[in-house]
Amino acid sequence: MNRTPAYTRYSAGGGGGAHRDPARANRSRRRAVRRRRLAVLAGLALVAVAMIVWFGPGEKAIRELTLPLRHEDIIRQQAREKNLDPALIAAVIYQETKFRPRTSAAGAEGLMQVLPSTARFLARRTGGIKFVPSDLSTPQVNISYGCYYLRYLTDHYSGNLTLAIAAYNAGLSNVDGWVQRAGGPQRFNTSDIPFPETRAYVASVRQHRREYRKHYARELGYR
Repeated sequence: MNRTPAYTRYSAGGGGGAHRDPARANRSRRRAVRRRRLAVLAGLALVAVAMIVWFGPGEKAIRELTLPLRHEDIIRQQAREKNLDPALIAAVIYQETKFRPRTSAAGAEGLMQVLPSTARFLARRTGGIKFVPSDLSTPQVNISYGCYYLRYLTDHYSGNLTLAIAAYNAGLSNVDGWVQRAGGPQRFNTSDIPFPETRAYVASVRQHRREYRKHYARELGYR
């Protein structure tokens, strides 16, 4: 009986290993080597980033992105003049603009998003007869008026910062109405704020006030 020689079982089209294309095999090996090298490099990069953040130099750079602070000299000055916590001022600026001045759709201007109508009201109270709305684009003027308004709201609510912060966002008349419906400032809490945006605003300012005090104690004049 004739038998087919063993070597004929591996024909060119049969996919057997004895006739595998050497060039294709080399390309596969090179791709595998490249993938392993890229994986090692990616792992080393992650370790390097983690070490930089953990041991300090990168922490400041990351914080400047996630919790920026600018014009700290103006903030300290206005905190002293208006008897405000500098971390509160920084937190309000962060919440309003992330320290990137802009003009809102409603016309609020600059770092602390002061409305020209509010600024005119404050200018009359302080004797600033030369005020013009374009002044609000200047950080010194904008922070000064924003802090004056924050001081005015704090005094209006007898030192209740929750109400003052809420009014900075939602307006004095709205908050006055909420306080009245709650039965007075003593009985008011954040759950009485009907605007979800304002509730979130108050919570965020409180949180960032703590973070600015913790991370920027020297810059804000706490030590």
